[in-house]
Amino acid sequence: MAVYRIKLDKKRCIACMACLVHCKQKNQVPEGLSLNRLMAGLGEKDGKPVLKVKYQPCLMCKKPECVPACPTGAMQKRDSDGLVFIDEDLCIGCGDCIEACPWDVPVLDEARGKAIKCDYCMDRIEEGRDPACVTGCTAQALTFVRPQ
Repeated sequence: MAVYRIKLDKKRCIACMACLVHCKQKNQVPEGLSLNRLMAGLGEKDGKPVLKVKYQPCLMCKKPECVPACPTGAMQKRDSDGLVFIDEDLCIGCGDCIEACPWDVPVLDEARGKAIKCDYCMDRIEEGRDPACVTGCTAQALTFVRPQ
């Protein structure tokens, strides 16, 4: 498991989708694709309507099925912190990682012919900053949890 995680405070989330927008912008994700998901719907609690939300970035699995599925070694898990990422130079866009992931996290950027996925904005983490989805959350419902 990664030493980091992105935590959602369901009581603060207003399902504005700012997390998705900031992720797409920072990572230049093509239209129609997303590196994370925000599922929102109405539920009921004590006879009153409530907003039910679930945020899903990459889960950074302890034993990610996408990594061994990649024939070129492009899909990697960093030993130092467990972050699962794609080395774009090695990716051939075969889609094996996409098929292997039980959470449907990697997606194919057809224009570039490469797989892309959430990597918790590794570049931002290395600079000591939080992922774009977290900093862009207008309701401050997302928290980036670092090891203590």
